[in-house]
Amino acid sequence: MYQKYQTDAIVLAARETGEADKTFALYTRDFGLVRARATSVRSEKSKMRSALQLCSRANVALVRGKSGWRLAGASVLTSSVGKDTSGISAFARISELVVRLVAGEEHNEYLFEALSQAHEALMRERIEAVATIEIVAVARVLYSLGYLSAEALETALFTHTAYGEPHLLEAEQMKDKLLLSINKAIAETHL
Repeated sequence: MYQKYQTDAIVLAARETGEADKTFALYTRDFGLVRARATSVRSEKSKMRSALQLCSRANVALVRGKSGWRLAGASVLTSSVGKDTSGISAFARISELVVRLVAGEEHNEYLFEALSQAHEALMRERIEAVATIEIVAVARVLYSLGYLSAEALETALFTHTAYGEPHLLEAEQMKDKLLLSINKAIAETHL
């Protein structure tokens, strides 16, 4: 008998496999980046289908089998359906970066919280600061993976994961410096 793990997850990417299956890239609170297969999730009668939309947040049940992770259940926490398209697009770009840079499973509470808070900020009804939220989120992703140094930027943006108004004002004031550091870090990854 296999053990079932319950954890919060953010759906970063999905790839169709087989006739009705999908393999999902999930960033989970407990395991980091997990690639898990969901059987028959593309069929009309699938109960997990709505919970596993791209850029959504869900509570998932995972089972580690001989051939990797499998999704045994999912319930939606925050859906991207019907949300502002600019916020969804920004989070999709952040998701793509995370999938590209994170290698394997590794618990990273800071990265999960940074992604979770960015997801919450970008899925609000009206968003004025989409670009600034995206810049801060990307900087925090790079910082959590060791590509950016908080000391080099001399900012308190990396001591927390909030996207409140004072934090976004601070980011707006140092936008050029953040962008320069982000672009340099991404170029140095060679990915």
